[in-house]
Amino acid sequence: MLLLSGYKVKASVQKWLHIAFGCFITAGGLLLLKHSGVVTGGTAGLALSLSPMLDIPFHYMFALLNLPFFIFSFFYMGRSFTFTTIVAIAMLTGLSSLDNLLPAFTVPALPGAIIGGALIGVGLIGLFRNGASLGGATILALYLHRKHGINPGKSNFAFDFIVIASSLFAYSLTSGLISVVSIAVTSTVLALLRRRLGTVNTGEARTVHTAAVH
Repeated sequence: MLLLSGYKVKASVQKWLHIAFGCFITAGGLLLLKHSGVVTGGTAGLALSLSPMLDIPFHYMFALLNLPFFIFSFFYMGRSFTFTTIVAIAMLTGLSSLDNLLPAFTVPALPGAIIGGALIGVGLIGLFRNGASLGGATILALYLHRKHGINPGKSNFAFDFIVIASSLFAYSLTSGLISVVSIAVTSTVLALLRRRLGTVNTGEARTVHTAAVH
């Protein structure tokens, strides 16, 4: 019993380390997108577009947009997954805030979109495999993969494309097209690493064997 308990503790520590690393990789990708002037997809991108138009602070708009997804997650993905996702978002927010400590710099748009998109894809896979997401449409992407076997890369691309298309009024057409390249790269990474999601779980029915895989 003591050995089993120690094994679970080790598996839990590994899980959170993987989640923290996934957030770190994703934060790096978002940093590149920000400094290359590329539009971000997901609820973050939508919040960035709507907050000035509705005169609502970004963090309030971001929380408001994520609220229905958290409710959906609680009922359909489980309490553990929802809690882990909230913690992951907090980690990402904290890591992203470190950008204020860096000197000002710019990244060429196209390389930033490609490398940033790839990093975000790798980071998301790390989160998905450890029962977490970054909220918003990534919750739906993981749900559709679990329940209906829909490729998360395709669903993620569809969600992000809608966000970017609706944000073009605030950005140039060139910026929008480069942003499509970014989400295409992210979606391709998710699609290529799709098999790794075979071990994903939401924490509600996690077994010791599955934990060992992570």
